[in-house]
Parts: sequence; structure tokens; C-alpha cells
Amino acid sequence: MNQSILEQKKQFVSDVAEKIKSAKSVVLVEYKGLTVEKATELRNKCREAGVEYKVYKNSTMGFAFKELGYEDFNVNLEGPNALALSFNDEVSAAKVTNDFAKTSNDTLKIKAGIAEGKIMNADEVKALANVPSREVLIAQLAGVLQGNIRNLAYMLDQISKKNEEVA
Repeated sequence: MNQSILEQKKQFVSDVAEKIKSAKSVVLVEYKGLTVEKATELRNKCREAGVEYKVYKNSTMGFAFKELGYEDFNVNLEGPNALALSFNDEVSAAKVTNDFAKTSNDTLKIKAGIAEGKIMNADEVKALANVPSREVLIAQLAGVLQGNIRNLAYMLDQISKKNEEVA
């Protein structure tokens, strides 16, 4: 093989590895049987959620995962596979692919994932998909705090009124 072609391939694998490394989560999906129309729909849903959807050769992904120390991940690299990479949070890639897999008539299959440096099986990825997004969790926390503050204000008001009655 021509030395410059080999160097280009090594550089491409390094670029893919860097992309995987910088992602907060990665989901590996098998897209066997997915029509072009459905694949375009999936790409659009990923883009809307800030998730990058990429198809790479299994050998390229295998070298990249090996370079990052995720050799055990390579057992999943059979068939037509793609990566969903989330750079904003740990949940988005799992949520988008899981939601799409539910409606794609089994043509999109979640195989594995990586989040916080941990390799996850398909069930763990699906569980991660059910975790509310960061924004939802913050809104829920704000609601709880607001309710507690409201209760505190009510109790202080009642104590104040009771003290006024006694005086």
C-alpha cells in the first residue's frame, strides 16, 4: 500500500478517535433495512437534538475504539453500523436513537454505547435514554424549590398572624 494512503487512513482513524473521545456519549446503532427516507429522518432528528450521526466502516471504528482503549466495544461491530455522538450531554444520543428505534419497525437497532468512559450494553443505553434531559431536571428542581419557598412563606405568614393575635 502506498505510504501516503496509509498515513491518510491512520490520520482518519485518529480523527474518528478524537471525535469519539470528545463526545459526552456515543451510541452504536445497526441500521440494516433503514430506507433512505428513514435514514434522512433520523439524521434530521439527530441534528435537531444536537447529535451527530455518522456512518463509518467497521474497521475504521474498530481501530478508533482500540486506540481509545475500548477494545471490548469492537465485538459489536458486525453489520451496517453508525454512531450517534452527543457533545452537549450524556443523554441526547441515547434518547434520539431510542425514540427512533421504537418507531422504525425494528430497522434501527441499538447495539451498545459509551458514556462517562463506561461501555454500555443496549439495555443500559435504553435506560439512559429514559433519563430526563438536563433542562427538564433543572426545571423539576426549580419547581421543587419554588414549592418549598412558597410553603416557607405561608408558614412564616401564619406564625406572624398568630403572633399578632396573641399580642
